[in-house]
Amino acid sequence: MSTIRPVGYNKPLYILPFDHRSSFEKGLYGWSGGLSAEQTERIAKTKDIIFDGFKFALGTGLSKDRAGILVDEQFGARILRDAAENGFITAMPAEKSGEAEFQFEFGSQYGAHIEQFKPTFVKVLVRYNPEDDAAMNRRQAARLKELADYCHSHNFYFMFELLVPATPAQMESVGGDQNRYDLDLRPLLMVAALEQLQNAGVEPDVWKIEGLDRAEDCFKIVDMARRDGREQVGCIILGRGSNEQKVVEWLRVAAAVPGFIGFAVGRTSFWEPLVAWRDGKIQRQEAVESIARRYLEWVTVFEEVET
Repeated sequence: MSTIRPVGYNKPLYILPFDHRSSFEKGLYGWSGGLSAEQTERIAKTKDIIFDGFKFALGTGLSKDRAGILVDEQFGARILRDAAENGFITAMPAEKSGEAEFQFEFGSQYGAHIEQFKPTFVKVLVRYNPEDDAAMNRRQAARLKELADYCHSHNFYFMFELLVPATPAQMESVGGDQNRYDLDLRPLLMVAALEQLQNAGVEPDVWKIEGLDRAEDCFKIVDMARRDGREQVGCIILGRGSNEQKVVEWLRVAAAVPGFIGFAVGRTSFWEPLVAWRDGKIQRQEAVESIARRYLEWVTVFEEVET
């Protein structure tokens, strides 16, 4: 491993992610194409509600040493600045939203944008199936190594959100059943993806992992994430926009496995309250407190189980 400092982040980490972009444009507001200044500000103000929910949760006694936000520059620039001024853990995405292949959102200027906000973590969301297009995987790995090396040499932590979408052949092998893919194929593909990416010199401090149903699969992920001198690397579980019951199941499974240090649960925390607020069914403060309640629920579930 050729990095400037030891790789890894191994402290509790409870992330409220709302770096979603197209989900807000198309999903929440039904907008497409280029946004007007008014539309951009509308989404920014909507994200302020989530940030206020985060701060409300901190006001209940949740330690800011383990709580953090993940928000994008496009709609969350003022949130990133406010959070940094308050000493909160922050993360910002480096990927162009919604692309099948990882691309830098700001091209070769990514470093200047990171330096402007100085987040605790630089985060990438990457779709990487080790049995998919090998040439595309090599291209992605080369860009991701460049970013990982940049983060480590500039003293930013690197957070890697790994999604492993099924290939047509893999989906066919499980009879088109997404649940069977998630249970029987995805866990081992994730382990293989970690190995391939590490071998390509991509060294995250934290792996952001899709929910797993079995503890044995969580152990395999941690074993790969922490192999060969990477003992301080942490893993966090993500919510995949699933329902509350499923998120709680994934949290309980992961929390019992040493090496899983926390979670990043976004849409399950904020989507329903924001839709109700958008539709005039609840007031802004109700939405704020509902988001805080859900976020704190994940913290409670994780800490009740944690070994």
